[in-house]
Amino acid sequence: MPPVDPDRQRIDVQYQSAVRNFEIAVRALQKQNYDRAAEIFEKLAEGEARDVAERARVHLRFCRERTRRAAPAPRSAEEYYTLGVACLNVRNLPLAVEQLSKADKLKPNQDHIRYALAAAHARQGNTEAAIEHLGAAVSLRPQNRIQARYDEDFQGLISDSRFRRLLYPAGS
Repeated sequence: MPPVDPDRQRIDVQYQSAVRNFEIAVRALQKQNYDRAAEIFEKLAEGEARDVAERARVHLRFCRERTRRAAPAPRSAEEYYTLGVACLNVRNLPLAVEQLSKADKLKPNQDHIRYALAAAHARQGNTEAAIEHLGAAVSLRPQNRIQARYDEDFQGLISDSRFRRLLYPAGS
């Protein structure tokens, strides 16, 4: 039996703790308790778990936008995208589609924007728009095909033959 690496165990425990705290913050966000969510996201944004910290920063920005009285509107495609993804993550789907559509208009043909639009439409049950945007995202960046295969946002499309052809084209 290989020896147990205490540093590795410590990192795993820290990561699991960060994920649990992230889930707590998302629940606070869903309850529109933006101040509490922001407090947790701030701590996570400074943490060592990179993927959790990155997601926490996106959500933190959303919390700050919601708690400001006269928050300035997003101006750039990336600001609209960030806000749209935060809305998607808390399942405010109409606002997510609105923000992501604005990002797409400002900076068309960006695979990450089209992928997020596909996910938001899929969650809304708008199959036509979801497949259209996902097709564009895959055309712009073929690796999106693999990501979409495992993305829970697209679970509602699994039975659609167009979706399956898009993700599993003949010869791949």
